[in-house]
Amino acid sequence: MTDVAVVGVGLHPFGRHGDKQALLMGAEAARAALADAGAQWSQVQTAYVGSHEVSNPDAIVGWLGLTGIPVRGVFNGCATGGTSLQMAAEAIRHGEADVAMAIGMDKHPRGAFAADPSVLGLPSWYGQTGMFLTTHFFGTKATRYLHDHGVSAEALAKIAAKNLRNGSITPHAWRRKPLTPEQILAAPVVNHPLTQYMYCSPDEGAAAVVLCRADLASKFTSTPVYLRSSVLRSRRAGAFDVNSPSMPLDGAPSPTVDASKAAFEEAGLGPDEIRVAQLQDTDAGSELIHMAENGFCKDGEQEQWIAEGATEITGKLPVNTDGGLIANGEPIGASGLRQVYEIVLQLQGRAGDRQVAGDPKTGYTHLYGSPGASAVSIFSR
Repeated sequence: MTDVAVVGVGLHPFGRHGDKQALLMGAEAARAALADAGAQWSQVQTAYVGSHEVSNPDAIVGWLGLTGIPVRGVFNGCATGGTSLQMAAEAIRHGEADVAMAIGMDKHPRGAFAADPSVLGLPSWYGQTGMFLTTHFFGTKATRYLHDHGVSAEALAKIAAKNLRNGSITPHAWRRKPLTPEQILAAPVVNHPLTQYMYCSPDEGAAAVVLCRADLASKFTSTPVYLRSSVLRSRRAGAFDVNSPSMPLDGAPSPTVDASKAAFEEAGLGPDEIRVAQLQDTDAGSELIHMAENGFCKDGEQEQWIAEGATEITGKLPVNTDGGLIANGEPIGASGLRQVYEIVLQLQGRAGDRQVAGDPKTGYTHLYGSPGASAVSIFSR
């Protein structure tokens, strides 16, 4: 199988950008990634562009250049970024292209994420009565997990505080004001046990990645980062409700468990060999649950990990070193590629004040998207 390297990454900062179009943000992120790779758009032979809000993301070629290459639109919930990365890598592995790009952008309205239940074949009342409100879903899921595994709400506050603290030293982060765990616990409750600052918020932004055949990487950069594995898995049981897909149901694991195991097997690595990770933190409870689902610890061990600072930038497994979704917000199509942007900077030693010490050589990204898809990618120097 052809090896794939990441040779350039680019980011349009996440936040609120007035009337600026999502497509333009995506084009700026793509140009930044190309500049990072020392490449031209004319060298790109295929691209996968992810967005929730933009129905024709292939229109990005209007800003990048009408070169006639295949450009495919991608949407897979919050797993969109990982899906577009995987598809771009597969295009290289299967000989469709020597150089490919994954691009993501979105421009979400203010307020909690909601979704159209009819997309999933559910009755309209399901959403109208609040059953599909994401804050409700994640709050109830966290309540059950904390109860089942003896984890405290203080652990959630410490996760949120860590991510906001990391965001405060990340120049492109949206939320850059650190808060203490006590302040976070004292904030208004949105859905118990999650308070206002334990959630991410929808926002706007874009990110992009340039990939190529590994044997061509030296033409673009002296510090390539290799994509060791990129895996997508969907749920095996359950409808979209509080019991599924992020909780085991009828013996079926979360899709994150399946994706993580497959990614580690493909990469030939184990969880203890990962030096820095980006885990989906739509809320603090999600990051806590995903620590176990991705195999880094056992259910219930998170409290001790957090108390010991294991997931801090100085810890044994720094998690969400750029503040994750809690500090950056989530434009769905772009958030997974923002994770890749951060991991590549970390592995290349370019992360500035948030740089993980000890010359990290392996990195991990994880996404979870409703109603039950998970994407995991593993990188190495």
